[in-house]
Amino acid sequence: LLLYLPAVVVGGLSYVQDDFVYSVLDAGQIASFEEMYNPARGALGREREADTDFMMFGHYIQNNIGIGFRTFAGGILLGLGTVLALLVNGVYFGAVAGHLTRVGYGDPFWAFVATHGALELTAITVTSVAGLKLAQALLAPGALPRAQALVGQAREAVPLVIGAVFMLLGAAFIEAFWSSSTTVPAATKYAVAAALWLTVVAYFVFMGR
Repeated sequence: LLLYLPAVVVGGLSYVQDDFVYSVLDAGQIASFEEMYNPARGALGREREADTDFMMFGHYIQNNIGIGFRTFAGGILLGLGTVLALLVNGVYFGAVAGHLTRVGYGDPFWAFVATHGALELTAITVTSVAGLKLAQALLAPGALPRAQALVGQAREAVPLVIGAVFMLLGAAFIEAFWSSSTTVPAATKYAVAAALWLTVVAYFVFMGR
């Protein structure tokens, strides 16, 4: 709810109101996103040559894992850091998605984000759960001293973070080598994205049963 609800609300407002996006993003940011996803441009995402795909792979790893660790570490601030990170990312994504869809750049944008979003957004949710487990130990330690409760919750949280890191690595690989490809039809990307989203959801619904 902290991630997806703000994205849906802000995305909807950005889609139906011409100027709402300017309350979230400045004019320079909006112009940059419009340039990246302009259908007439013939490319997806940031401008780059094929030989820089590995460099972008590294960039996406750094960016994605950085967000994941911030949402996890924010739990130590009584959960406020984690909650803020989720809200900010949800609002930011919703504003961009709603605006680009409204101005007619939705097809390039959604074709770019659909596939790697399954792993990336879910991984951020998982690291946030891990961060809120730390907050739980500080806010509701039960009969244990807070330090002891924090150690116990951290032991449960760290495996979640490790699993999320592998998901973020996979998301970075997809984003660098698949999402940005202009040779793959959008319909194919949407089909693969649907399959990956279903796989991720099925894994977490049925895991261990």
